[in-house]
Amino acid sequence: MRPNPTLAPSTAERIRNACVHADHAMLALPGVDPASITVHHLRQCGDAVIAVPMDSPAVRAAARGGEGGVQAVLELTDRTPLPLREPVRALVWLRGRVRAVPSGTQRLLASSVAEDHPHPALLDVGHTTTLLRLMINSAVLADSTGAESVCHADLREARPDPFWELEAAWLQHMDADHADVVAQLARHLPTRLRGGAIHPLAIDRYGISLRVETDEEDHDIRLSFQTPVEDVQSLSRAVRILVGCPFLHGMRHM
Repeated sequence: MRPNPTLAPSTAERIRNACVHADHAMLALPGVDPASITVHHLRQCGDAVIAVPMDSPAVRAAARGGEGGVQAVLELTDRTPLPLREPVRALVWLRGRVRAVPSGTQRLLASSVAEDHPHPALLDVGHTTTLLRLMINSAVLADSTGAESVCHADLREARPDPFWELEAAWLQHMDADHADVVAQLARHLPTRLRGGAIHPLAIDRYGISLRVETDEEDHDIRLSFQTPVEDVQSLSRAVRILVGCPFLHGMRHM
């Protein structure tokens, strides 16, 4: 069965996914050096909570902005969990105004973030790090397909992919132990790309992306399922159908 060319996550969903996968973040504010971020979390309400060192110039700049905050851009980098030639899958820029968080509510906000994103660095809040809030106006995503932007309202309505926490393990397992499955998926690629090194790049409820490394350049190709999937069982079935063998036992441990 051939992939459905019209089925894909929205730009806002792709941004949500890139944000939860991102392993590197930098905060840029006018007049100060970019600040390293130890924790970043895009909340469902549509703002971003970030943790920075207490002695960071970003903290002082945000404090000077008062309740209105200061203009800022948060850059997030989403990297593949596989050792590919080009590890970056996507870049996201969240634009808005960054505000200081009152000292009396720092730990409360850290606890709230930990419910969705239990990052160990949150334990440092109030000791060596402090929290800032980025009130987002717009967001831009850039990947191999180009760059697209979304407004705050669309970003607030979007949800991360239901399989995002499992994606890295699945991709590593498929790449290491299921070369036969990757080879079957490669049958959907243009003939000119089938001779390159092919690896799974991403997987979500809408489909699978493959990275093809040729001598000249890299190519990212998306293979969409026929319909969106909702759970692990339907995801495994959709992969088997895309592979062309609905009874392929090798995918049962995915």
